[in-house]
Parts: sequence; structure tokens; C-alpha cells
Amino acid sequence: MADMSSSVTILPASVREREERVAGIHAEVRKYATREAVDKILFREPDGIVADVLSRLNPSNALKILSAFDDARREKLLACCSDAQRAQWERNRVFPEGSIGRMMEMPAGILHEDETAEQAVAQLREMVKKAFITYLYVVDSSEKLVGLVVMRDLLLADKTQRLGRIMLRDPFSLRPNLLVEEAMKEVITLHYPVYPVCDDQRRILGLVRGQGLFEQEIINLTIQAGSMVGVEKEERLTTPWSRSLKFRGPWLQINLLTAFLAAAVVGVFQDTIDKIVVLAAFLPVMAGQSGNAGCQALAVTLRGMALGELSAGREKMVVIKEAWLGFLNGLHVGVVAAAGMYIYAVSQHTESAATLGIVAFVAMVLSCVVSGIAGAMVPIGLQRLGTDPATASSIFLTTATDVVSMGVFLGLATWLIL
Repeated sequence: MADMSSSVTILPASVREREERVAGIHAEVRKYATREAVDKILFREPDGIVADVLSRLNPSNALKILSAFDDARREKLLACCSDAQRAQWERNRVFPEGSIGRMMEMPAGILHEDETAEQAVAQLREMVKKAFITYLYVVDSSEKLVGLVVMRDLLLADKTQRLGRIMLRDPFSLRPNLLVEEAMKEVITLHYPVYPVCDDQRRILGLVRGQGLFEQEIINLTIQAGSMVGVEKEERLTTPWSRSLKFRGPWLQINLLTAFLAAAVVGVFQDTIDKIVVLAAFLPVMAGQSGNAGCQALAVTLRGMALGELSAGREKMVVIKEAWLGFLNGLHVGVVAAAGMYIYAVSQHTESAATLGIVAFVAMVLSCVVSGIAGAMVPIGLQRLGTDPATASSIFLTTATDVVSMGVFLGLATWLIL
């Protein structure tokens, strides 16, 4: 009886240990931001190990890590990689940060349309030894992508059939200059394991894994949440406190300056507050409610931008809608606020309790209207200035809502009562 174990390939201990080490480092690197990954893990590792780890990373992340090394170390790392890998990274480097071109893996599984199924299978046996093949991409004599072959169709095809007869024609592809968020809009209903990336002549430049694309979009969404309050995209839970302090400090200073502006508004009406003390108790209510209304409008506007719903020319409609919603929300919230102000003023034996209730109602309505407008206009304005619409938008929005809500509330009280 033949020994069945003889058919199993057993890796030498040294090779197996190296694979385990590379896999372990790869898993650790994925937990860190670029700078921390280099300083804490990769800097001390041999060049060959680092090169293997980089080859397993999303090419976009690999390029970031390579850029974090000094020139001499970078050259040593590149020397440990294959010519094809170096060429692919160089190709990716010319495309903008955050684009599909930065994420491209080396193209694999490319065959010509006049080759037969039998020839394709023979080549596929060699291809899978070097790369993970999901689809076969069919090109014509000018290397233009004309079709795609799935493994099932290749398996069932007659061995003499040419790929041009088996393939699915004109397959979907991505363009390298597309930003990830723009690409996500195109693939939202096309959940493929792999997407070819082609130039304007439909020549294949590389491949992007669906898993990597969706992972990058998730990362972008989490970055957006932090950007709204001034947290840099490079900051992670593993980031040292010194770097976190450097990232957050400037934005906190900006937030402090804007808070001074809101405080100045209160200072202008200090005499009013001294004479009608109950107003001070309702300042946080006005600021909190208008701020929340503005954040709702901000969140919806940012979501619309991310999904491509906010096309050119629709900005005015969005602002009008949020103003109208602010008015309607302000009406029913204002009734509750007016009742609360009236009851509190009566309990404090304050004169003009009814007038104070009216002041609270009108101020709440106006504040919600302005908050809705600001929530829509802040990201739109930042986008028109050529900056990320999520960048610290919450800081600017909070300033606007605080100044308006407290200014209107105290101003109306001064005008109607004093």
C-alpha cells in the first residue's frame, strides 16, 4: 500500500518559521498607523522580512510605509523585492493619495482572446503558483481588455474553444485616478472579488481586491468621524501620547478661540443676565439644542456628499430643505422650551415669566433654522474651498450655533423685557 503521506508537501522548518514570522509581523503592522508601524516593528527587522511583509499589505499602505523609511533603507528594501513588484509600486506611486491607482496589485491571469481553453488551463496551472487568480482577463492583439473568463465557464468549455467565444465581453473596470469614495459609488451594486484597473485605452494597469476596497472605505468613514472634531487620520489607539498631543493640540486651540467668540457674545449681554438671572440657566439648553440640530444637518449633508447625492447645483435646495426642517423642528421644540422657561421663571418669582416663555420659543425656532442652514453650508463651503468637507466641520458648526442661539436668546430678552 502506498504511503499517502508521501503526497503531502512539507515545508522545511526554516521556511515554515519564516512564513509564521512574516504572518505575525503582518498582523501586527495592520494595527498601527504608518509611523508607529515603522518605528515600533519594522525598523528593527531584516530587510528581507520587511519586504515580504510589505508584499502582503495593501499596496497603498505598502507605499506609505516605504516612504517613511530613509532613502538608504528604502533602496535596500526594494532590492529584496521582485522586479515586477518594484515596477508595480513605481506605477502606483504616480497616482494621487487615496486613489484606486495607489491600491493596485500586479496584474495576473491575462491571456489573449485567440488562445484555446486547453492552452488557458495549462497557463493557469503555472500562474496560480505565483499569484491568487480569481478571473482570467482576456485582451486583444493591442493588449486592450475585451473580456473576462470565470473559472466555471473555463471548466465546462470544450478544450478547443477559444477564449473569445467563452469570455464575458466588456467587463466592468475601474480607472486609476478615481478616489476610493468615488469608486465605491460605482461598485455599490457590483460586488466582485476583484476589479481590473485600466487606463483610457483599456489596457490593464493592475487589479484591486474587493475586500481591500471595502476595507479602505471603512477606514475612510472612521477617519471622517474623527476629522469632524480635528482628529488626524494618522492617529490610532496605538499612537503614542506625544504624537496624539501634537495631532490634537492645534485643533483644540482653534476650538478655544472660537469658544471665546461665543463667550464674548454672552459678555455683551452681561447686564441683561445680571437683571434676569434665570436666563443663565437656559443658555446651555439653547446651545445644546441648536448644536444638535446643526449636527443632524451636517451628518446628512456629509453622507450625501459621500454617496454622490449632492450633485452640482443642488446645494441651494439642500440648504433650503435644512432651513425648513429647522423651522419645523424649532416649532415643536420651542413649545416645550417655552413651557419650561415659563415654569422655571414662575418658580423663581421672576417678573415677565410669560414674556420669557415667548423669548425662549422664538429664540429656539430661529436657532434651529440657523443651525440647519449652518449644518448644510459648512461642509459645502469647505468643499468649495478645496478642503475635506469633514475636516473640523464640527468645530466651525458649534461656533456658529452657539453664537447665534445665545445671541438671539439674550438679544430678544434685552429687547422685549428691559
